[in-house]
Amino acid sequence: MSYTLRGRLESRFAAALPALVVALGLHTWWAIELVAVMLAIGAFLDVALYHRLLPYQPGLAAVPLGSLELALVYASMRVLDVHAPLSLALLLFAVAWLSAQVFGHAVFPRLELSYAERGGELGRTGVATGAAVAVVLVAGLGAAYATRPPVVHLHGVVQGPLVLRSPQTLVGGVVRGGIVIRSDHVVLRGVSVVGGQNGIEVDDADHVMLDRVHVVGSSLDGIHVRRSAVMINDCHISAPAGPWVQGIDISFAADKEMSMVEGCTISGVREGIVTHFSQVELRGNQIADTTLRGITVGEMSMGAVRDNVVSGAAGVGIFCGDHSECEIEDNTVARTSKDPSGDLTRAGVAIEAHYFAHATLDDNTIVESPGGVRAFDNSTIGRRSGR
Repeated sequence: MSYTLRGRLESRFAAALPALVVALGLHTWWAIELVAVMLAIGAFLDVALYHRLLPYQPGLAAVPLGSLELALVYASMRVLDVHAPLSLALLLFAVAWLSAQVFGHAVFPRLELSYAERGGELGRTGVATGAAVAVVLVAGLGAAYATRPPVVHLHGVVQGPLVLRSPQTLVGGVVRGGIVIRSDHVVLRGVSVVGGQNGIEVDDADHVMLDRVHVVGSSLDGIHVRRSAVMINDCHISAPAGPWVQGIDISFAADKEMSMVEGCTISGVREGIVTHFSQVELRGNQIADTTLRGITVGEMSMGAVRDNVVSGAAGVGIFCGDHSECEIEDNTVARTSKDPSGDLTRAGVAIEAHYFAHATLDDNTIVESPGGVRAFDNSTIGRRSGR
């Protein structure tokens, strides 16, 4: 179809109505903010790129153009700190993209018989609909901003444990004795936690964001997550108080949205990141000098382990176990040492599948790990390409 610039913009804004309705129904600041980002990026591409390079836009271009917009929206989310759960953000984008296809190919041509001849222009309907979308979007942003959870700034050292039972954003400061989160829509940003059985504990909560948190001196888990969905970015966990400490434990959340751990640095603990019966994505983390395993995806978990660096692990670098399904891609595993017990499953294995687990490997780099890649107890390892 050959779009005019006005036709592109009118069609885009009118087709955004379903996504806007979904965003308003979620009653969260990030959802409305994300729709605004999607519309802003789409309108910019319409003006600066599509109108100039695609005087005729074939239907087959929908998928590659949609992929481009998805990549730009994701990058914008990271730059603008849009704290959206990844699965819900992808769902909202899918609603917007599918509605654009349905409206453009089925709805608009029926409502406006000259839709194709007019290059996607909707006449008075288009102007009114675009204005309505803009007004609702601005009003929604204003309402969401006015009702967003309070921001609490900590100064100096606060004696904990702190128990958070309502939505809020906690920024800065040092908390001794741990933080317990028992509410949805909680954000910790730039908070340091010293001591406590668990440095940060998240219990039965959704839409929790831990951003640039530092945890030292915990005696059980640095970050302890139970029946919750979390996003953990750029955390630092070190100096455990004993030999049994785990860095991050995410467990019993298979019915929750996918959790994500990205860009964390964890060292000197028993296991760096461990999951049980959960859906997780572990990306871009650095795990060093663990005494049991670097990364564990276990107990019927579904996990993507990508772009991580695991170094100096004793026994096993990356472990996929107990009926779990794991995608292990683009990781570097170095200097995995043999366990003195002589157990073959801990003989410096860089990547291991164990007990009816299935791991799919692609382009991992293994250095100085004598056990290589192994599967035990009816597990399977598949390879896409590379090493």
